[in-house]
Amino acid sequence: MAYNENMRSLLHCSRDLQAQSVSPPAEQSVRLVNGTTSCSGTVEVFYRGEWFGLCPSWWSMMRETKIMCRQLDCGNPVSESRRPLIEYRRGGVRLYSSCYGDESSIRQCVIIGGPGVCDGGYYHHVNCSDSVRLVDGAGLCSGRVEVKSNQSWASVCEADFDQQDAEVVCGELGCGAPAALQGGLYGEGEGQTWDKEFQCKGKESLLLDCDTSDRENNTCLPGNAVGLTCSEPDDVRLVGGGSRCAGGVEWYDQGEWRTVGSVLDVKAAAAVVCRQLGCGSTVSVLPENTTRGFGVSCSGSESSLRECWRTYDLRPGLTVICSDLLVQPDIFLTDPMGGVSRGHQGPEMFRGYNFTITCSTQPQYPGGSFLLTFTGSNRTQTQPAVNHSAAFLFPAADDSHQGNYRCVYDNYVFSHNFSSESELLSLTITGN
Repeated sequence: MAYNENMRSLLHCSRDLQAQSVSPPAEQSVRLVNGTTSCSGTVEVFYRGEWFGLCPSWWSMMRETKIMCRQLDCGNPVSESRRPLIEYRRGGVRLYSSCYGDESSIRQCVIIGGPGVCDGGYYHHVNCSDSVRLVDGAGLCSGRVEVKSNQSWASVCEADFDQQDAEVVCGELGCGAPAALQGGLYGEGEGQTWDKEFQCKGKESLLLDCDTSDRENNTCLPGNAVGLTCSEPDDVRLVGGGSRCAGGVEWYDQGEWRTVGSVLDVKAAAAVVCRQLGCGSTVSVLPENTTRGFGVSCSGSESSLRECWRTYDLRPGLTVICSDLLVQPDIFLTDPMGGVSRGHQGPEMFRGYNFTITCSTQPQYPGGSFLLTFTGSNRTQTQPAVNHSAAFLFPAADDSHQGNYRCVYDNYVFSHNFSSESELLSLTITGN
């Protein structure tokens, strides 16, 4: 944190020097060139009277890129990368920005730097969405749906938007599948309301590629501006740890998986990784010995790694262990004498018959044990996991066996104790 404060102080000291440079109006201080649309391309920044390509260092999609997309009247940040461009041999500018995320222009941030050669001749390249965005959400993948129409942004009425429309928007914005769709979830907005009903099939790449029809009811009641929450993108993984929730951090970038390291707070970066993967909280995080990954700097509250600051300077990779390390075990009932049947609430067992409850798990790690719990009493049984399973035999079923059973798998891995619970199995005792 001391590094952040010192850097911020240095940045603010440069405000007077920056103000002396020749500059265009604020809306022209940044531009995208050589892109497929007006909202994508290599970033150029007007600095000291000239346009320079931006070196890919210390920018965040949640802050600097979001501001730039907004400044260019584009939608959400979708992706960022670095691109080699031979025509920029005259050099680029390396900027260290103190943006907070709510500025309307990059020039409202305090930036320092100067013309120089970018490392390896790479320059910053970004993609913003062209005609759809999510507003007032907690991250890049949630907010009120707005569509660009006649050079202005309009909210979408909940009645004109469904699950298939949401799938298209989430995909267009580089997010995962839709997780929640609800009117009024992220406010109403202050502009106009979109006057068409979307009829997406769910496979379109852009929302405006979908068919539309005239709205049957020409009004959109207050509280009905549609809010959308998409899941986080599937661009981060943990490898080499025997579980999707343990291992070295990798990020899918420019067509390949790249090792990720942390610049400052490794615990903050690990917390973001565990959160993005739905793996619970951080149990352990260690830097690797080899220096080969690009760096991220996170506060720890971000929804995904792409919301953190990012630098392509080589850093030691991270090994992260999350709390939800073990997969959920399975539980099932067997009866060698044919005394079990399937009821509406679960298995039904005839009185007097023997039965077995088996706990099993995927072969992630050797060893461990299974605890079988029975709700309604303090009855528990424990057995070691043999070939990743354990069988609990119950002779002569009677009314005392009726209730809910659950398997709990425990194992000591990576110098920590972990556990995972199965679903409940509800057993009914029936017959004379």
